[in-house]
Amino acid sequence: MTAIPHSDVLIVGAGISGISSAFHLQKYAPKASFEILERRDSIGGTWNLFKYPGIRSDSDMYTLGFSFRPWRDAKAIADAPSIMGYLQDAVEDGALDDKIHFQKKVVEAKWSTPDSKWFVTIEDGATGETETRTCKFLHSCAGYYNYDKGYQPDFPGAESFKGPIVHPQFWPEDMDYSGKKVVVIGSGATAVTLVPAMADTAEHVTMLQRSPTYIVARPSEDAFANFMRKILPAGLAYGATRWKNVLLGRYFFWLCRTRPEFVKKRLLDMLPELLPEGYDIEKHLTPRYNPWDQRVCLAPDGDFFTAICNGKADIATDHIEEIQENGIKLKSGEFLEADIIVSATGLDLNFLGNIEVSVDNEAIEPANLLNYKGMMYSGIPNLLVSFGYTNASWTLRCDLTSKYLCRLYNYMERKNLARVMPTPDMSQVEYEPLLDFSSGYVVRKSAELPKQGSIKPWVMYQNYIADIFLTRFSALQDGALKFTK
Repeated sequence: MTAIPHSDVLIVGAGISGISSAFHLQKYAPKASFEILERRDSIGGTWNLFKYPGIRSDSDMYTLGFSFRPWRDAKAIADAPSIMGYLQDAVEDGALDDKIHFQKKVVEAKWSTPDSKWFVTIEDGATGETETRTCKFLHSCAGYYNYDKGYQPDFPGAESFKGPIVHPQFWPEDMDYSGKKVVVIGSGATAVTLVPAMADTAEHVTMLQRSPTYIVARPSEDAFANFMRKILPAGLAYGATRWKNVLLGRYFFWLCRTRPEFVKKRLLDMLPELLPEGYDIEKHLTPRYNPWDQRVCLAPDGDFFTAICNGKADIATDHIEEIQENGIKLKSGEFLEADIIVSATGLDLNFLGNIEVSVDNEAIEPANLLNYKGMMYSGIPNLLVSFGYTNASWTLRCDLTSKYLCRLYNYMERKNLARVMPTPDMSQVEYEPLLDFSSGYVVRKSAELPKQGSIKPWVMYQNYIADIFLTRFSALQDGALKFTK
C-alpha cells in the first residue's frame, strides 16, 4: 500500500500570501517540511487571474511588497506585470519552484484528532483525478473571494444587449474596445482603474454608479523612496519607506475615524483643480459615507480625472431602469449608448477558497466561527489563514501571519505538542461582524462569514502596529489557545 505523502505544513495558494509563508518557513522554521498547492498553472493569485486593462495595485509597493524583499522599481503604484515579475523573482531567489505544485485544487480538508493531522483531498486540474496528502498544519493562502465567479447582479433586459457584457474577473483576451462606446458599471477600485485605461483607445467611457466613491489623486512614484535609494543601501531605503508609508497610512485612517468631517472636506477640496470648471462634484464625487467606511480609491497621477478633463470619460450617477439592445436606460430617463458594458460590480467573498472543512467528521459552518488574532478560527485545530487588511496593504498582515505560523510550529515541536486550537470563553465574548466595512461585497456576505469578538484576542484590529505586538511578542499560552500533546 502506497504511503500518503505528508508535510509539516501544506500551503494552499501560490499568490503573495503563499510565497510569504514559504519564505518565512524556510528562514524561521527550517526543520519544517512544506509544499505549496496551487489550483492554477501559475503563481501570482490575483495578479495572474485578473487581465483587465490597466490592472495595478492601489496600495504602494513598499507595503504591498514583502518585508524580506525590497521593491526596487521607481513606480510605487505598480501594474500587474511588474508585480508578477517581482513575485517570480522572489520564487526563483528562494528556490521555491520545486515546492509549488500547479493545477492542484484543494477540495476538502478533514482534521483527525486521533491522528493529529489533516487529511487533504486534492483534485488534479489536468487529469481530474484526486489524491490525498496529510499535514500537521494547514495554511490557507487562497484569498477571500471566489475564483470561479464574480458578483454579477441580474440587470433587467441584459439578454437583449447586442454587445458583450464583461465582468473584469473574466476579461476576454481578444476584447477589442478601440473606437467603442463603453459603460463601466460600478465605482470601486476596479472601475476607477478601468475607466482611464480604456479611455486611451475607446471612443468614450462612462462610469455608471449608484453612489459616489472617494477618489484621491496621488503620484505614481514615491519621491522619498527614490531619494532614499540614492543615499542608502536597498534594504535600508526600503525599510525606511515602508515604515514611512505604514505610519502615514495609520495616521490617515485614525483621522478618518476621529475627524471624518475634516478629512471629507480636505478630500473634496482637492477635486475642483483636477476637474473641468463647473463639474458637479456634489452629485458625482461626494459619497454619502465617511472616508474609510469603504476603501478610498486611488488615481495614480490623477489619471481618472485627466480622462474626464480631456472628454474621453465621464460619470453618470443614477440607477439602471433596463439594459436595451444598444445601451442602458436610466431611471432618470437618460440613455447611455454602449457597444460594450463592463460589470465592475465586485467580488463574491467566500471562506477558505470554498474548501469543505470538517473536524472529526463534523462539518464546519463558517458563520459560527470566531476569529482569533486575525489568523485562526475557534474550534478548528492547526489551521492558519492569511487574510490582509481592509485599510492597508494585504502583505503587511500576511507577513505577520507567516511569521506567527513559524513561531507556533517551533514552539509545538519543542514542547512535543500535536494540536493547537483557539477556544473562546463564550460567557465573556460577544459576536460582532468580521469586518467593520460597508462595501457591498462585504455586506452581501457578512452573515455567511466568521465573526470577530468583542475582546482580544478575538478582535480584528486592522492595525499593523498593534498586530506586531499581538503576534510577535504576546505569549502563545494566553488562555485562548488550547494545546494538546
